[in-house]
Amino acid sequence: MATLKKYNFDGKEIGQVHIDDAFAKAEANGQMVKDYITAIRENARQWSANTQTRGEVNHSTKKPHPQKGGGRARQGRLSSPQYKGGGRVFGPRPKFDQHVRINKKEKKAAIRFLIGEKIRNNKIHLIETTEMEAPKTRVIANFVKTAGVKGRVLFLGEGEYVKLTEGETTWDVSVKCNKHNNFALSMRNIPKTEFALAKNINGYHILVAHEIVMTEEALEELKQWLC
Repeated sequence: MATLKKYNFDGKEIGQVHIDDAFAKAEANGQMVKDYITAIRENARQWSANTQTRGEVNHSTKKPHPQKGGGRARQGRLSSPQYKGGGRVFGPRPKFDQHVRINKKEKKAAIRFLIGEKIRNNKIHLIETTEMEAPKTRVIANFVKTAGVKGRVLFLGEGEYVKLTEGETTWDVSVKCNKHNNFALSMRNIPKTEFALAKNINGYHILVAHEIVMTEEALEELKQWLC
């Protein structure tokens, strides 16, 4: 069973937390993980790049020079692509929806594997809490330095939920979470740091982060979601 180090705001280790082998030893097909990350990047595109053709540019339709007698090649209009300000040939045009469908089971398996990789490489750490009375950049900067987390750091916090009951059915509904606001504001001026809720991350966030720091509640939220 793997263990994760737990720190306080001073960057000092205050204990260790045992983590389930479902995370630490998670495996996944490499091609499946690649396809999942590629789909995320494809779906992030807007597909709205647009250039004007020779029939769309606002340009004179005047013939550049006489058809004959000058010894030059014949030219039809100044909006032709070879002239400055003319239309583009085979330029990008808006496309139809290029959304790539992501299978839910494959998504969970890929995220579980990527988290497992971080655990095996000692790149995931726990923080005691993310609740602060007021934003203080110095506190987070000192934590990053003292705890020894390097590179691009992703901080994760837990969400807030309310229980709704209808008859004999009860389920948790996510609501707006404000308790991490001061923590998130404290890292705005620290390069290569980012804060997100555990419920909002995807595999790309985990992949690009060199190290991940999360609360114990956020870790439990990930367990319930992925296992």
